Amino acid sequence: MVNTETQSLLSELAARLDATAERPMRPEVTHWVAEADAVASDVADADADLPVDVVRTRVGHVRELLSHVEETGDEEADEHVTAAKTLADEVLDRLD
Repeated sequence: MVNTETQSLLSELAARLDATAERPMRPEVTHWVAEADAVASDVADADADLPVDVVRTRVGHVRELLSHVEETGDEEADEHVTAAKTLADEVLDRLD
């Protein structure tokens, strides 16, 4: 189970990636961001009793997916992806 502060970071991570959904990104990165968005949303919306190791695994997967994205082709989407990478790193640091 994660604490309230970490849950807040998970919600912010999901919101950042969700904000990319309407942005005009390059086709070759869209699937990476969309998959990261889906996983982040699932973990943010999960039961508060989700085990820490499950959260760590899922956020690690989000971070891995986003590692394939250098540039989206859209400045606003780039900002959201960069912020999402930082948030994922922060969550993982808190869970270690």
